[in-house]
This record gives sequence, C-alpha cells and structure tokens, in this order.
Amino acid sequence: MSAPARSPQGMQDTIAGGIGESPLRPDGTLKVRGEFAYSSDLWHEDMLWGATLRSPHPHARIVRLDVSRALAQPGVHAVLTHEDVPGENVYGLKYQDTPALAGDLVRYQGEPVAILAADHPEIARQALKEIVVEYDVLEPITDPERAAHDDTLPKLHPGGNLVRHQRIVKGDPAATADVVVSGVYEIGMQDQAFLGPESGLAVPAEDGGVDLYLATQWLHVDQRQTAKALGLPLEKVRLTLSGVGGAFGGREDLSMQIHSCMLALRTGRPVKMSYNRLESFFGHVHRHPAKMYYEHGATRDGKLVYVRAKMYFDGGAYASKTPVVVGNGTTLSVGPYDVPNAHIEGWGVYTNNPTCGAMRGLGAVQPTYAYESQMDKLAAALGLDPAELRIRNAMSEGSTVVTGQVVDFPAPVAELVQRVRDLPLPPEPTGERDIRELPGGASNTTHGEGVVRGVGYGVTIKNISYAEGLDDYSTARVRLEVIGGEPVALVHTAAAEVGQGLVTLQQQIARTELGLTRVSVHPADTSVGDAGSSSASRQTYVTGGAVRNACRAVADAVYALAALRLGRAVEGATLAGGKIVAADGEVVADLADLLGETAIEETREFHHRKTYPLDPETGQGDAHVQYGFSAHRAVVDVDLDLGLVKVVQLDCAQDVGKAMNPDAVVAQIQGGSAQGLGLAVMEEILVKDGKVRNPSFTDYLIPTILDMPPMRVDVLERPDPHAPYGVRGVGEPPTISATPAIANAIRAATGLELPRVPIRPEHITGV
Repeated sequence: MSAPARSPQGMQDTIAGGIGESPLRPDGTLKVRGEFAYSSDLWHEDMLWGATLRSPHPHARIVRLDVSRALAQPGVHAVLTHEDVPGENVYGLKYQDTPALAGDLVRYQGEPVAILAADHPEIARQALKEIVVEYDVLEPITDPERAAHDDTLPKLHPGGNLVRHQRIVKGDPAATADVVVSGVYEIGMQDQAFLGPESGLAVPAEDGGVDLYLATQWLHVDQRQTAKALGLPLEKVRLTLSGVGGAFGGREDLSMQIHSCMLALRTGRPVKMSYNRLESFFGHVHRHPAKMYYEHGATRDGKLVYVRAKMYFDGGAYASKTPVVVGNGTTLSVGPYDVPNAHIEGWGVYTNNPTCGAMRGLGAVQPTYAYESQMDKLAAALGLDPAELRIRNAMSEGSTVVTGQVVDFPAPVAELVQRVRDLPLPPEPTGERDIRELPGGASNTTHGEGVVRGVGYGVTIKNISYAEGLDDYSTARVRLEVIGGEPVALVHTAAAEVGQGLVTLQQQIARTELGLTRVSVHPADTSVGDAGSSSASRQTYVTGGAVRNACRAVADAVYALAALRLGRAVEGATLAGGKIVAADGEVVADLADLLGETAIEETREFHHRKTYPLDPETGQGDAHVQYGFSAHRAVVDVDLDLGLVKVVQLDCAQDVGKAMNPDAVVAQIQGGSAQGLGLAVMEEILVKDGKVRNPSFTDYLIPTILDMPPMRVDVLERPDPHAPYGVRGVGEPPTISATPAIANAIRAATGLELPRVPIRPEHITGV
C-alpha cells in the first residue's frame, strides 16, 4: 500500500478497511521512516528556550530565592518564580494540591522552583546555575506504612499525610477456612519509560491568550489546569496535540504546560520546553510502590472461602491519581475469582518520595502480583496444579465481585486460563545449548549448568474506563462533504493518539458507519468537546462510541436530505460504497450527487452507563463500568548460581469483546506484556532517603528485543452487550498479568518465596 497522503490542513487520509480489519496506520509509514514530527520537533523561527530549576532536596524550606544574577545574563529574557504565577499557584487531577512553582516548601527531589527563557538552550542551562536558592533541609518522610498511621510525623499537607483510606467488606469478615496461606508482598516504583520526552511550544496570541502545542494524554484537563494558573478564561488557552512519543499514564499530570505558557506570555515570544532524559525522570509521575499483607483461606478441595488484605500505596509528594489507585486497588483486590467473604483495606499516603500517579494497569498491578502469588502458595498447600486452582475459582458472568457488583457481561476467566495452559510448551532443552538462549545470553556466563526451568501463571481483572460515579464521556464531530468529486468524512475529536492506534480506529468506524472509502482525522485540539484521557483502556469504548453516534447522526441527516430532494422515503436504507442503498438493494442515490455543495456536520457525545461511589464504610457499590480479563503463562530458565533469568516463552489469552483492529489488538497485548516483563525482572526507580539513584536509561533498565521471548496471543471475542460494538478495553490487562506469571515461573524454578518485584539476581542467589 502506498504511503498516506497529508492534506494541506495537516489531516491524514488513507484507503483501508473498516471495523474488524487491520488497515495501515496513517502515521505508521512516517514513524518507520523517522519522518513523523513529535512534540520535541516543534519549531518557531522566533522562539525562545525554556528551562526549569528543580530542588535537589526531597524536603526543605526555601529560605532565600534570588534570580537577579540569572536575569542579568546575556540572552536571558525572563526568570519567573511562584510570585509570578498570574493565576492560582495550584493544580491537580483529583485534588488541587500541587504548586506550579514551589513557594516556601519543596516536597520532593526535582520539584520546580523557578523557570526561565533564553535565546539558546545552552544559555538557559547555564543561567539556571546563577539562580541563588538557600534551603533549610528537613528530614524526609519516606515510609508509606508509617505515614499512614503515625500522627507524630510532620504533616506534608494541611490535611495530613493520608490521601485516601478505603475499606471493602463482603460477607463475613471473620470467616474461617480449612487451609490458610499468608504473605507480605512488595512492588517497586516503575517508570513509564516513554521515549519521547516532555515537550511543547507555547505561542502568545493577539487576543492576550496562548496557543500550546504539546504531547499529552488529556487536552481538556490540561487546558483547565493551565488556564486556572494563568488566570485566563478557557477560550484563551488553546491546546493542540502534537506527536506523542509514548505515554502509559505518565502524561496525565502537567509537566511543562503552565511553565511554557507563563514564559511565552511574559516575553511575548514563542517558548519551547523539552526535557532531557535526566529531567524527564523528575518531570513526570511514576507507578506507585506498594506493600501488601494478604491472607487467603480455602476449603480442602480448593474453593476460596475468604481473602483478607491490607495495602499501602506510596503516593509521593502530591496526590495525582493516588485516590484512584486506592479505589482500583481495593475493588480489584481479590482478582477474577469468586470470593464469598472479604475484608480489604487500602491506604494511599503522602511521602517525600517522587510523586506517583497513573501508569498502565492503574491500581491493579500491585494487588494482582500479591493475589496471584497467593494463589500459587495456596495451590502448593492444597497439592493442586496452579492452573486448576484458578479454574476452580474463576468468576463468570453472573458472579458478584468483592464490592457486591454483579458481572452482567461475559467473563470467560476459566476459558482464558485453560487456553494458556493448553498451549504447547517450548521443548525441553537437550544437548549443547546456544548460549544466546540461556540466562546471561552472549555474555557467556553459562553453558546450561545450574540452569533450571519453571512455568508460572498470572491472571487479572482490570476495570475499564473511569469509575466511582464519574460521568465519563467523549465528544466527536463528523463532517461529510464532497471533495474532488468524492464524498469524504472528517472526524474531529480531542482524543489523544498516544501510539495505541486510535487515529486508525476513528477512520475504521466512520468508514463502516458511512460506507465511505475516504475518511480524514482532524488533529486533536480543544476546539471540539472533551474526549477525556487516553487512559483506563477507555478511548475505543467512549470515543469509539462518540464517533459512532456522530456518524449515525450524519447518516440520518443524509437520509432526510435524500427524502427531501428525491421525494421518496428511504426507511431501511444503508450507506455503502459512497451510495444510498435501499433495503432491497436498489441504489437510491450517489452521495456525491446528492450532497453537491452541501456539507453535513454533526457533533455527538457518548456517555457510558452510570457508576456509583463506594460506600465509605463497606466499600460496596456498582463502581465500575466494565472489566477486562487476561491470562499469561510464562516459561523461564533461571541460573541458580548467578541469579540470572531468561524468559523463554510468554503466552497470553485475552478477551477483547470485539477485535476492532486485529493487528493493533495483538500489538497492544505484546507491548503490554513487555512492560509486565520489565517490572518482573528489571524495572525499578531506586529511591533512597527520598532521592532517585538511577535517573537514566543506563541505570533504569527496560526490556529490549533481546529480552522479549516468543509470544502466542490467543484473542477471544465475547461481546459486552453494554458497550459500543461489544468492545472491551485491551491495553492494560496484559501488562498486569504478565508480571505475576513470570514471578510465579521463577518461584517454580527456584523454590524460593521471592516476595518482591522486580526480582533481582541477589534475591535468587541470596548474595
């Protein structure tokens, strides 16, 4: 297929299929060739470069702040502090607790203290060194469990150190069982590790406002927070999505948005800000580390009787998505299993560690690792096969989850486990082995001696879309007109394309609903209604629903126009091949002829069915819209002498409801599995006394193509009757279930408890 054309307006066209097919991504060829423009490539001939001064301390009072020497440097046009914030110096996704620029206190290492704009990035970097800041260094609070309960600790925020406490009580919280297993599990701080740094270009406008071009996950929430800090009405802060080089939750919170706009408005010139890799580690949130205490009770034949758990989530300096993490973590705490009795408590707390927020699998990654570790421990205590124990307890349609909500859509959990269990295992190694296939690889650490093999399973449940009473929706505008003698549809939403393939999906839906070949996608911006965030595996569901609704409104308008101009009813007609086709197959009209100079444009929203807040005492309530399910089976080789691990095979079965784009579905499952593998054996931001020790891709390790094993992906399509086209969110579940599958496989190989991920060599060798 030829490369996609780019229209003068920057819109993208491609000729491909509709729903259920796998058309070429309109941005795919450009990305492969290295020609795609990301936000870090933004340029303006008159632009300045912005830079940020950050605190070196995780907890300190600012005693003195003097910017005069920096402002006097040649080529420096502005140096701004919290006193220069024109509006309110506070923002936040759930709680308004984060200063745009620190005032009298810094609460984490890397917190922004001052910003400046200069003619050249090197001038900006050197000028930062001339800003004088005197700190009164304070003792950091770094233990989240202590922060949750110790009232003698200093209060990091006026309300104290507790962000949210949630209790879930189902059935008899004091139930007893024949067989009981318990464990304490920890999960480290994972980074989203997107390759495109935080970046954007702010351009001052003649109306006193500002136009901001940037990489983000949610244009409208950025607009609202930025406008508030700038003291401007929403209509004067206009945002346009630029190329996004990955996100995975790390772009939900603000980074350079307010700063670049402040500098642009102060200097009257465009200002570009682009973080380097070191700064990026301090400039965005990370996955919440957690410590979890679990106890499972079961009958002797392997039926779960109860689960009791306490979970502590380290939110770091500011709230970000911690309230949601606690909500998800507690409501998903027992996994995709039928559990009649439960007593769960979760705490999200402030500390002086790096701020933690959204990351793929939000709030479900932590408990899944714990309860899946418990399921293997319980299987061993019962003398059962780990897969069989999961199948015996798997929830199904009609099950009641731990919050009392009834699952009223397909939940093929047992089938997913059976499918991965029954996939062929890799052959057992015999004879001389290729060192590239062994732990340690080409470093030639072993030729097979001391290497043992293990097999493990991981299964998860993940909520799709936002929850607990939030009215989650998206907006789409669809325009149908004739261009060059052909009918063309233009789809316009504010939904962020962050690599997941939404730009293709919008075309597929419009192509299917309107029976057209040519569909363009307008660049996402804030001139159309809110689409919400590209997170929570929600965009296919809600923006897909909005595009569908808008297309159907356009189709209805076409039928009305045909009835008016042709003088005949067209009930039961469809749009196909650029024509109106009657129910009996007769071609009623050619769209191009019917429309002529007329353009039809409709804007519609899609709201999913209601959810409800949890009861504050019992945690009962219909909190979630939909659940996604996936299961992994991992095969690993472990060098017991050196503690090195090679993931030999990582197979996944996942229910996606409807595979809107089969190739994209498989790619999402593969990519998510890679992030789960990273958390299992290598990815962790190391924090000591509130300070990050490895803020680089030299020391923060992520999987490469050499680390990813062969994968078999088994995609089930069990449509959800409540969702557009029956879809079920795809992107998050595989990240969640991959980690415990690999950890359980390593346990099976070594016989060790291994209560923490990532599992490092010293955890296996003991030294």
